[in-house]
Amino acid sequence: MDWSTWFAWFDARDADIAREVLQRGIAALFLVAFASTLNQFRPLLGEHGLLPVPALLRAVDDAERRVRERAARAGEHLRRLGRTRRLGYLGPTIFRRWRYTDARLAVVCAVGMLLAASVVVGLPQLGPPWAPMLVFLGMWALYLSIVSVGQTFYGFGWEMLLCEAGFLVAFLGSREVPPPLPTLVLVWWLVFRLEFGAGMIKIRGDRAWRDLTALFYHHETQPMPGPLSRQAHLLPKWFHRLEVVGNHTAQLVVPFLLFAPQPVRTIAAAIIIGTQLWLVVTGNFAWLNWITIVLAFGAVGDGVVERLLPWLPVGPIEASAEATSPPWWIVLVLAVSLFLAWLGRKPLMNLFSRRQLMNASFDRYMLVNAYGAFGTITRQRVEVIVEGTADDPAEPDAEWREYGFKGKPGDPRRIPRQFAPYHLRLDWLMWFLPLGRIEEQWFLRLLQRLLEADAATLRLLAHDPFDGERPVAVRARTELFRFSTRSEHRRTREVWVRHPLGVAIPSISLGEPDLD
Repeated sequence: MDWSTWFAWFDARDADIAREVLQRGIAALFLVAFASTLNQFRPLLGEHGLLPVPALLRAVDDAERRVRERAARAGEHLRRLGRTRRLGYLGPTIFRRWRYTDARLAVVCAVGMLLAASVVVGLPQLGPPWAPMLVFLGMWALYLSIVSVGQTFYGFGWEMLLCEAGFLVAFLGSREVPPPLPTLVLVWWLVFRLEFGAGMIKIRGDRAWRDLTALFYHHETQPMPGPLSRQAHLLPKWFHRLEVVGNHTAQLVVPFLLFAPQPVRTIAAAIIIGTQLWLVVTGNFAWLNWITIVLAFGAVGDGVVERLLPWLPVGPIEASAEATSPPWWIVLVLAVSLFLAWLGRKPLMNLFSRRQLMNASFDRYMLVNAYGAFGTITRQRVEVIVEGTADDPAEPDAEWREYGFKGKPGDPRRIPRQFAPYHLRLDWLMWFLPLGRIEEQWFLRLLQRLLEADAATLRLLAHDPFDGERPVAVRARTELFRFSTRSEHRRTREVWVRHPLGVAIPSISLGEPDLD
């Protein structure tokens, strides 16, 4: 059989630059993700963290043991045990067999960062096609192990998106072979699900998206505003309505054009990239916008890039014109592509379901997922303010001092900083507190760590008002925040205007039952 004739369609000859951007871009985001984990995991989820992983693993082991015992007594051990695993008490993680310790977590992050850096500088791409494949599968497996035990601190859509993208780009090959078209089509399909799913969530959700008023509030009430969020919020309302129209167009119409011939496909990718860059400028959404930009570039053709950027040294990137994919590589990529396409039937049905799921995985390995965000828009920004005192908290004149967070609004004069694509996990969860139950287990433990003046926890904050010393008591209040108007800012130099609401968690000291 003449493989080069039968499978000439397999090789995408106009996607060498797209492959470079996909591989290096996803690897760079893995590098950020592993670095974020290395810096924050121990105080959040480590051996003495707010939600300790060892305690989670013990609870899962106990639950599975009880199921085994009940199934064995009923004579249905294998069937019931299999059902338990399908229910997924815990996702796949190396920390089940290789027991979790903070030191081992550091090793996992270091190895992940080393693998990611190797792709960013282009080393595996110089070898055979299996070289970058193994590196990306290694990053995917290591990060999946982290996400599986990350609990609420890793319950964000971009975590599973990074896992799905990392597994997918593993099958883009190296410079020895042309980029495989089936993998690129799956990349386009991922972008389609990401954008169209987010658009449908909005249309089905808050009325503000349908009457074009959502952006009247969103720049001000989003989880973590950026340096230009206030300026965006103060733009005229007609502009905010155009923003919503542009969002609906980019998410509900343009994704279909990703499957059109060139140059239409590149134009569609450019529109998606442009809208994502606007989100980068006006907010802090970890690596969600950046990974969407990288994935959308997978639809950009080499010819368009060469015409727009003639100075770009494309020559060293391009695979040899005579190069073709070897049979083993074609069989492997087709097998993986068919498997992912089969799994993809569930997220496809979810897109058109009345009960559309948002940020949900359809398999334990996070290979195909459903995405979406901000189906509901909050109209007002309520912040939880954490305070401590060195005085007797029962005294009416006790001095309460505020703890400062790195990304969460607090100091009214502080301009919000740009952190994305870095993910401040504690700050993000602080935004969710007023929307749900403020007595979350992790938050009560955070208060306890502050009472203990735990050094690792304090490093997660921007300001410790007690300089490492223990306060006598801590409490949590709620305040209403809004951006200052231009006239207010000229008069006070304040970015935020704060209005006290009330005490959410009264004064707590070490040893009190509320913290047990």
